[in-house]
Amino acid sequence: MSLSIRNQIPGTVTAVTTGEAMATVQVRLAGGQGITAAITADAVKELGLAEGSAVKALVKSTEVALATAPVENISIRNQIAGTVTEVATGGAMGSVKVTVEGGELTAAITKDAVDALGLAAGTSVVALIKSTEISLAGA
Repeated sequence: MSLSIRNQIPGTVTAVTTGEAMATVQVRLAGGQGITAAITADAVKELGLAEGSAVKALVKSTEVALATAPVENISIRNQIAGTVTEVATGGAMGSVKVTVEGGELTAAITKDAVDALGLAAGTSVVALIKSTEISLAGA
């Protein structure tokens, strides 16, 4: 199946905590960085997720925010360090490609944000992704 979701990073489930309706799934990405995905308990069951399961973490580019340093005192659980490899901007929006250990992320952010952060190839950034915005697929 082909998907329009650009961000697809392979990883391995390291822990699953299931509640009545929702679950948090800890995933170690191929590059070693950890992320948390918040998905339904039904999805955990249907995908057969357990420690050691191979998965792909899927994130729409519009759900990836960028910062130029780690952010403290924030509820966003996923902060993935990387380096900008490409920036393309139009009149209002920009597309920023970021190399992270084990893969690549694309962030769709405003042109104003690109300019304010001074983003260019080689800039060190931190991709911020809410755990509720990460989907998981079997690998």
